[in-house]
Amino acid sequence: MRTKLCLVLLALFGSSWFASPAGAGWWYGQYGNDTGGYIPWSPEIRPIYRDIAAQHCAQYFKVARITSVHPWYGDYVGFACAFTRDYDPTKAWYGRSAPGY
Repeated sequence: MRTKLCLVLLALFGSSWFASPAGAGWWYGQYGNDTGGYIPWSPEIRPIYRDIAAQHCAQYFKVARITSVHPWYGDYVGFACAFTRDYDPTKAWYGRSAPGY
């Protein structure tokens, strides 16, 4: 009886996992950190890759600068995150402790 129950549960969860659509939602899959990153190229990101990079760099209070665009499959859009020109670290942290302290 226990073996039969295990097989039924395995069939139920296994079939639902295999039946889920692999490409139902498109995810751009950006990779990076506070200094920059890259986005795998796809024709769907042509109008929005600047927004994706800007959104990523905004997490670190920086602006995005696109460094390379290679518009074919298997390549990437590269970007760098940098502070704005008027950023002054002395004024930015004046009267506050650095994050994490």
